[in-house]
Amino acid sequence: AGARGGRPTERTHVQLAATFLDDEAPGRLSVLFGEQPPSLSLVAPAKVNLFLRILRKREDGYHELASLFQTVSLFDDLDFWEMPRDDTKPLCSMEVTPDSLRAELIPTDESNLVMRALKLYAERVPTSSAIHCRLHKRIPAQGGLGGGSSDAATALHAANRLAGFPVSQDTLIEWAGELGSDCGFFLSRGSAYCTGRGELVSPVDPLSPAACYLIKPATGLSTPAVFKELGLQPGEELPGADPLELLKGLQEDVYNADLYVNDLEPPAFKLMPQLKDMCDDLRKLGFRAVMMSGSGTTCFAVGTPYEDVLETWQDELAAKYDVEVFEEMFCRRPVPDDTLWYTEQLPGAMLTNIDEPERGLLLQ
Repeated sequence: AGARGGRPTERTHVQLAATFLDDEAPGRLSVLFGEQPPSLSLVAPAKVNLFLRILRKREDGYHELASLFQTVSLFDDLDFWEMPRDDTKPLCSMEVTPDSLRAELIPTDESNLVMRALKLYAERVPTSSAIHCRLHKRIPAQGGLGGGSSDAATALHAANRLAGFPVSQDTLIEWAGELGSDCGFFLSRGSAYCTGRGELVSPVDPLSPAACYLIKPATGLSTPAVFKELGLQPGEELPGADPLELLKGLQEDVYNADLYVNDLEPPAFKLMPQLKDMCDDLRKLGFRAVMMSGSGTTCFAVGTPYEDVLETWQDELAAKYDVEVFEEMFCRRPVPDDTLWYTEQLPGAMLTNIDEPERGLLLQ
């Protein structure tokens, strides 16, 4: 059976015994930091697609999409140590905490987006320092939550901050687009209208705060398989709602269930019928809006359930569908200042205009 997901816990400094690999003995640790605190500690948020329109299949095989991306308060933790460059050592390195989610499956070489981000920055900003990163993973992989992309964007921001912000925000977003189609989004304020393959990021004003439960099934779906089931041919368009109208509507009312549209739900539900059953069950619990995020299999529920099921629904749902439930909310970078990053605590002003049951949840 599944289980409830935990809230972010307070970080403690632990002994760091991994930095740069010895060139003469690859794979062996050659430097020990001891308990030296990190130079910088940041969080990397997950994201959901509040709507996802697949507009057409391009001639190059990619799908043209339009989506409203929104960050949520499920965070990975990243600690960064800054050191002088040494021509005999790599420009960057990383480790994963042993208690990370599925730590044994997370690579620490250049197949990890964090390493690729740090290396890209170091190569393009030769005056920057060497950096070691420690990742504590909480965001489930392969759930459409963007954890790897968020980690990479956080690493880019960290490197730029440690270097004194020599690179503009717009340039960082361009570099992030080279790492992955949705990496640039995480350098926005937390709400953005994304087009193309997802790499064209147009930041929008932050949405009203709302409780957002993430429901992650143990079983995943292949994104290519979902798009294949969608069945579009090159050049073919998919009719549907005007994404700009969906965007306008959600900016006015984040609780309007009619605006939560995902064109990948039908093919995903066909491949995995229990996803549809689970979403139907969530709607019966009283949530304002329920939808699958991206290509799945993570689903999310906006708002709060009926009061009479508030204490029981998570365990009952987890037992029925083998899922993990995370109690989260929409989040954002706190002020329009490119030097600041996402934080785990919301300013009190953001709790205005939230229904009383949700305010209680958010203040727990």
